[in-house]
Amino acid sequence: MTTKQIVLARRPKGLPVAADFRTENITLPALQEGEVLLKGLYYSVDPYMRGRMNDVKSYSPPFQIDAPIAGGVVASVVESKSANFTTGDLVTGFLPWRTEIVASEKLISKIDTTLAPASYYIGILGMTGLTAYFGLMHIGKPKPGETVVVSGAAGAVGVVVGQLAKIAGCRVVGIAGSDEKIKLLKDEFGFDEAINYKTTTDMEKAIAVACPGGVDIYFDNVGGTISDAVIANINFHARIPLCGQISTYNSTEVPTGPRLQSMLLTRSVLMQGFIINDFQSEFAEGIQHLAQWVKEGKLKFTETIIHGFDSLPTALLGLFKGENTGKMIVKA
Repeated sequence: MTTKQIVLARRPKGLPVAADFRTENITLPALQEGEVLLKGLYYSVDPYMRGRMNDVKSYSPPFQIDAPIAGGVVASVVESKSANFTTGDLVTGFLPWRTEIVASEKLISKIDTTLAPASYYIGILGMTGLTAYFGLMHIGKPKPGETVVVSGAAGAVGVVVGQLAKIAGCRVVGIAGSDEKIKLLKDEFGFDEAINYKTTTDMEKAIAVACPGGVDIYFDNVGGTISDAVIANINFHARIPLCGQISTYNSTEVPTGPRLQSMLLTRSVLMQGFIINDFQSEFAEGIQHLAQWVKEGKLKFTETIIHGFDSLPTALLGLFKGENTGKMIVKA
């Protein structure tokens, strides 16, 4: 049978554009023992994908020219030659951007939609939620009464981090890019305060006002001048889980800024970068906690759902323009 796929047509220079992607039809190979035929339902769109479009050494190999982009996918089993999966099962895995996919049974796992909607398994109960959980709980180590600042707070990971910090008894300040997002963070997700960086002329002062006792944990999703302003307000023995640097992903030159090492040194601050696979052996722990808090109503989640498989490149580009609130997902 044939399937539609979206491939990387060329490596972007700076901000990706539509011409960096190409949609094409291919013929799928015959199903072999231990494989399943899947129909894609939901596709995850994430900022880290931009880095994998560059031909540079990183924690994951780069996407290849003329090969499909890949990411988190929720799919249904259409045909199976695996003893572990039957037609109609809903699964998730790291899979190529194709409308139909032949996949090894080793690359997918079943999901339980009685616990949460299917799309949550590439969101709050998938890599998004686990990234927030391990970054905050294992690196940030929040204590009741501490102040936590989250940049990219209205993004998929940020909204979860803020709620986890509240569950831990912290005061939470979010940074986002519109008044609508600021209102959502405070009214819907329980943030104590939020700052619109696009309308704030002095971020360092705004953070000082919002955090009169200083910043104990800074969950960094964006980097750049926003992080410079937060770290200027950092407390002694603070922790900085370094999750993302979306402000620099499309830079064509290496940006320069304040040299932070002296401040980290003199205030005994821990800054630790991480990727979610660092905690792979502990995923069961994270999913158990996240699922329980979702069930209890302590964790809410929001999704920006774009319809149509062909919209995947547009949705990805939208991340860098702040068009998403919460998790950006494409529904096929």
